Amino acid sequence: MKIIKRTIQKNIENSLFKHKIVIIYGPRQVGKTTLVKEILKKFPKNSMYFNCDEPDIREAFTEKTSTEIKAFIGNKKLIILDEAQRIKNIGLTLKLIIDNFPKIQVIATGSSSFELSNKISEPLTGRKYEFILHPFSLDELKQLYNDIEIKRLIERFMVFGMYPEIVIKGNEKELKSLAQSYVYKDIFEFQNIKNPEVLQKLLQALALQVGNEVSYNELAGLVGIDKNTVSNYIQILEKAFIIYRLTPFSRNIRNELKKLRKIYFYDNGIRNALINNLNPVSLRSDVGNLWENFLTTEIIKKNVNNEKDNKFYFWRTTNGQGIDLIEDSGEKIKAYEFKWKKESFRLPKIFSENYPNAEFKLINKENFADFL
Repeated sequence: MKIIKRTIQKNIENSLFKHKIVIIYGPRQVGKTTLVKEILKKFPKNSMYFNCDEPDIREAFTEKTSTEIKAFIGNKKLIILDEAQRIKNIGLTLKLIIDNFPKIQVIATGSSSFELSNKISEPLTGRKYEFILHPFSLDELKQLYNDIEIKRLIERFMVFGMYPEIVIKGNEKELKSLAQSYVYKDIFEFQNIKNPEVLQKLLQALALQVGNEVSYNELAGLVGIDKNTVSNYIQILEKAFIIYRLTPFSRNIRNELKKLRKIYFYDNGIRNALINNLNPVSLRSDVGNLWENFLTTEIIKKNVNNEKDNKFYFWRTTNGQGIDLIEDSGEKIKAYEFKWKKESFRLPKIFSENYPNAEFKLINKENFADFL
């Protein structure tokens, strides 16, 4: 099976042996283990991989002294702790290693940021580099396909998503299992969700509203919980890398929308599996929503993979004028409108007048490869 090199691998390798712990976040089955093992190949004699799902590995790193840790890892210079959140008090263990053995490099991975991040944030203040691994990007898939082939496959990616299991093996039957099992596993295990059915109903409601502004009050009424619980669950889903939020872009110009938000899924396939709709594009009524979710996520993945810190928003006015995505680098504003078919689009006059230097791109199924 061909290994697709992940864009962030180079950035991670450039961060090694600088007296910092390297943390890699990302959902299950997104390829974190494959990534760290590819990095290990460059250090064949001085590295060691530990799967922290194994009880004996957890025991070896749980509440040990620095002397005990050093005796266990020996003279290895690069240590991988895969699914490190499973180690009790992992933050203190990592602090002991970096403080006592500055020449040892540790890479720790975690399937969700809420558990690992909470455990390491205070002990590792100023002592870590953090990376996020997402499902494949179109840019990464150019290692497998040329531009013509990607155009031919784009409808498949829109429906089935970009998880490695789905893209490389073509195992589309695995998608529903991936959505149901792996999506929820860490949430239920670490967040003490008392009513899983409510969380699933919320996810389905969010999936059906992709591309639309959402109101927490409306979601609360639809799902049957209070607004604060909706807000809490959405934060959990964000930290599990299932969804992300966009807020409105506004410079306090009259009529600009300022309060509502949009919610997107990091993977189209997960979204479609949650609403049990894996029909081809030709049979769907939500093609525009799928296209908007797909392209918004691709642009954000490209930003993350290349270590840019640009901010993303959508833009709307109170009378319904809008632009799908705004990218703000601090120096330049880029506006994107997504249309599945080749259609014309004119920037709203109020936007052009107030943001005259903004760069505008209309992306459709004919020209998307030029931008991604």
